[in-house]
Amino acid sequence: MSTLSYNATGAAQQALELHVPALVADRIATRIFAKDHTLWGPDAEAESAVRLGWVEAATVSQALVPGILELRDALRAEGVTRIVLCGMGGSSLAPEVIAGTAGVELTVLDSTDPDQVRAALADRLAETAIVVSSKSGSTLETDSQRRTFEHAFTEAGVDAKSRIIIVTDPGSPLDKASREAGYRAVFNADPNVGGRYSALTAFGLVPSGLAGVDIQAFLDEAEEAAEHLNEDAADNIGLALGAALGGTSPLRNKIIIAEDGSGIVGFADWAEQLIAESTGKLGTGVLPVVAGPSSPEATTGAADVLVVRLVAADADAELGANEAAIAGGLPTQMMVWEFATAVAGRLLGINPFDQPDVEAAKVAARGLLDAQPEPTPAAFVDGAIEVRGGEWLGSASTAAEAVAALLATLEADSYLSVQAYFDRLAFAQLEGVRDELAAATGRPVTFGWGPRFLHSTGQFHKGGPAIGVFLQITATEVEDLAIPERPFTFGELISAQAAGDAQVLEGHGRPVLRLHLTDRSAGVAQLQHLISALSV
Repeated sequence: MSTLSYNATGAAQQALELHVPALVADRIATRIFAKDHTLWGPDAEAESAVRLGWVEAATVSQALVPGILELRDALRAEGVTRIVLCGMGGSSLAPEVIAGTAGVELTVLDSTDPDQVRAALADRLAETAIVVSSKSGSTLETDSQRRTFEHAFTEAGVDAKSRIIIVTDPGSPLDKASREAGYRAVFNADPNVGGRYSALTAFGLVPSGLAGVDIQAFLDEAEEAAEHLNEDAADNIGLALGAALGGTSPLRNKIIIAEDGSGIVGFADWAEQLIAESTGKLGTGVLPVVAGPSSPEATTGAADVLVVRLVAADADAELGANEAAIAGGLPTQMMVWEFATAVAGRLLGINPFDQPDVEAAKVAARGLLDAQPEPTPAAFVDGAIEVRGGEWLGSASTAAEAVAALLATLEADSYLSVQAYFDRLAFAQLEGVRDELAAATGRPVTFGWGPRFLHSTGQFHKGGPAIGVFLQITATEVEDLAIPERPFTFGELISAQAAGDAQVLEGHGRPVLRLHLTDRSAGVAQLQHLISALSV
């Protein structure tokens, strides 16, 4: 196992001292690894009973390795050197961090933006195989991506069936249809593992292994980490981190996860969906915020914020007043954070394995797709930005005034969520507004690309405490893209997803400012300029 260490100060250390002795006395660690489904209360027992397979995933998944490596070698022998992953939520975030940290190329397509989908299609199609990952087997985004790639392969004279690999639960609609279709390979994941806990199952391993990651070494390290976590001991780092996440008193319900020299690429994005979707429900929960080590939230000392730094094993981290620092290799960290999130769920009194509010935005989007209503008229247009909002807009007549009006709705315990529904690769620079908005408001700010974040922080936004303020950014596509055998296009799909999410958030009484960029490049530049002016 890689060197694992944990240090804490202030509220994080106090949470350890308050809760870890009782967690040890109650044998919480060994009971989790024994799959004791009673740990999260009577209401959670039915779900917990079928969601604890992750505790043994590092061992059970060893059986997958030979088949994955055999397929990887066969594909390479056929000249297939590029793997595209069509997946959402845990199905895409885990492989993305695994491949990124290993320095291996993996194209992650977790978008319905037509420009981003078209770019994925245009890159070395003849050398490409796709992995379609869906636990339920009915995920609309991945089904649309599969249809589009299958059509593109066929149009290019490539045998589509030989280039499509499926990862899904046994017996799902996708499992049955894929076997009947004769796709290259179908890998079944453990049905007793939820999507966000699936990093060490087929969902994390198949795309990563096909792309070239040493998944045998990855599992070996994770297996060793599991052995250390399965101890009812005061120095169990998983218990300490769980106490920090869910046991501060009063609860610090915004956790800044800052990569600070650990060498792990994109870990905070993966941890974000794990924590937000697991804890954000019943009006409570912990909001993870992906930020840098020197981002505004990491230095404000706000009473509702706790900072967790991901550091190198040999780092001598200087911690602030209410911070924790954790070091360890990626497989070890994944096991620790999954375990800690389950512990935090117990301390918070919620079921960490369900996601009761995720479906609301899906239902709203589907209804809008079926109805195809006319877009809500803009309150006004400013340059390349159409502005839509509620009564709180007041007399705002420019995009800058609209953003200022939204920020004026922030309260002392609020957070701002920026949600951008378009190409996250071509316009990655837009993420820079996150730090600027945090500096301007003095409050935590999350930045999510839609529809990707709907399978992550989307649960917290709707099921957690009603303290969010939302800035939604949509954009007119350069060119729309049809979805084979579907009555809607990718452009219509992502528009419905954005509108459906806004509809649900507004239904919860939350302020949502919708900015639609009629020209992507000009709109992004205009938005960056007006937000930069806020922080001057």
